[in-house]
Amino acid sequence: MERVKTAVLLSGRGSNLQSLIDATADKNFPAEIVCVISNVPGAGGLERAAQAGLPTVTINHRNFNGREPFEEVLQKELENAEVELVCLAGFMRLLTKRFVDRWHNRMINIHPSLLPSYKGLHTHERALKDGVRFTGCTVHFVRAEMDTGPIIVQAAVPVHPGDDADALADRVLTAEHRCYPLALKIVAGEKTHVIDNLVETECVRAPDTMLLNPRDN
Repeated sequence: MERVKTAVLLSGRGSNLQSLIDATADKNFPAEIVCVISNVPGAGGLERAAQAGLPTVTINHRNFNGREPFEEVLQKELENAEVELVCLAGFMRLLTKRFVDRWHNRMINIHPSLLPSYKGLHTHERALKDGVRFTGCTVHFVRAEMDTGPIIVQAAVPVHPGDDADALADRVLTAEHRCYPLALKIVAGEKTHVIDNLVETECVRAPDTMLLNPRDN
């Protein structure tokens, strides 16, 4: 089976990278990670990648005068590794439209909210302030505008009484670790079609149950 050559881009500790490493360890998984790239020297995710025997590259964005020169070097690294699909996993850099268009429908991102709600940073604090009963995470195809693009997978997570941002973040992160490997499997397995900015999926279905929060016990 030809596996889709995948790069993971990150800026931090790499917990979502680890979920992808664990999933792609199965030789029947339709994607393989061929390189891990960070814009932050010493990022924790680089150590996770090294422990898994994956090639790593650091491209410090601070060494470049603007986004375009940084992205040219990034593009060359992706081309050198013959990358076919890019996963952003806590990659804390905004990408230019030119770069995003190069990877149209071949670059996916995970975000800790139920998009289109709570784009950007501080998602959990904002959700708690608004008093929502559910939040969650989203994996989507990347578009030039921040945290937009056709949605592939979402997971809903309940907000519990007394939650603070850290507790809620931990609960959402657990969901992220399930969502990202599933999304990569669907995309790499060519089970997605983007039509009018919506993702249609083959051989997968929505859950049959409704979620209530709070519940009447």
